[in-house]
Amino acid sequence: MAVPVHEQKVQAVVAPAVPFILRPQPAVDCAKEKCVALTFDDGPGRYTERLLDQLKKENARATFYLLGQNAPLYPQTLRRMVSEGHQLGNHTFDHKSLTALSKAQVSEEVNASAQKIKDIAGFAPDTMRPPYGARNPEVDSLINVPMVLWDVDTLDWKHHDPKQTVKIALDEVSDGSIILMHDIHESSVKAVPQLISKLKHKGYKLVTVNELFSDQDFVGSKTYARRA
Repeated sequence: MAVPVHEQKVQAVVAPAVPFILRPQPAVDCAKEKCVALTFDDGPGRYTERLLDQLKKENARATFYLLGQNAPLYPQTLRRMVSEGHQLGNHTFDHKSLTALSKAQVSEEVNASAQKIKDIAGFAPDTMRPPYGARNPEVDSLINVPMVLWDVDTLDWKHHDPKQTVKIALDEVSDGSIILMHDIHESSVKAVPQLISKLKHKGYKLVTVNELFSDQDFVGSKTYARRA
């Protein structure tokens, strides 16, 4: 299961200004190479800049499923994500379970978050992840972008142990996997350097969700947990 609603509120940390320029990235053909997508939920938060430093050092890309209520607290962090080749995803405005809401409330949760992110990044996310992975046919019908779940749940929100996070990921990963983590937890961010190193040693390319599905059917109102 994904992490419950935030354990605590955090103060915004203003990141250094970075140019809002997309960096050219080497193309990865996931039909020919082993690929895995690292995904981070519930941010941005106080540890996200540290995570971006680690990803930049390793030349690895990730996908961030952002909460709309958090996005305005870290505008430079969002812009840095884009400028360094990462993907922004929608994780609703404030992490409510969509299956417990009315149709109007589902639309508001998704659209309000998309607008907050668009106000900062200049575009709305083109994938979304329902909180807790909670979805049903009614929710699906309201979402016009691909819904991205996961096949590797590190349970990082539960045990807060970097070594355990790495172990679970490595035990469960396979070609085409989507790994679930949370950048609001310092312990999760601490796990990333070792995880990336070991994934690379196993021959995996670290790609965004869109890159993972670049040559496959990837359409709105459908749910994807890994590359087929």
